[in-house]
Amino acid sequence: MADFLTGMRISGSGMTAQRTRLNTISSNIANINTTQTPEGGPYRKKDVVFEAMPDARNFGEIISSTDPKGSFQRVQVTDVISDRKAPILKYEPDHPDANPEGYVAYPNINLMEEMTNMIQASRAYEANVSALQASKDMALSSLEIGR
Repeated sequence: MADFLTGMRISGSGMTAQRTRLNTISSNIANINTTQTPEGGPYRKKDVVFEAMPDARNFGEIISSTDPKGSFQRVQVTDVISDRKAPILKYEPDHPDANPEGYVAYPNINLMEEMTNMIQASRAYEANVSALQASKDMALSSLEIGR
């Protein structure tokens, strides 16, 4: 049963990470035309940073691991970083946020790239849902055998 739970924790961590990624992508798309933020300047695209972490609930499990490769890995969001690319300047002299030369700074966000990332994150989330469901089905089947 412990191996089923390990698989479920790993799938759950993947679902959580992809949900964070989807939320970040949604924020990027929603702010594609935001020229002013409270920090000043246009919105900066956000990207999620993932890291593989040992799947152990406490320090003792990490130390007592018998797996020579360490242990099973789960994914964790370690940071959400802002893109440092220069904004896109568009000539719109009548825009309220135009600079003295008539250019408006827009976020450097490519809608097609964001939509592609969204599809990729959705599919990764769905794959983790399928893996979680398979672990659940196997655990239930093993309980049925014990009857």
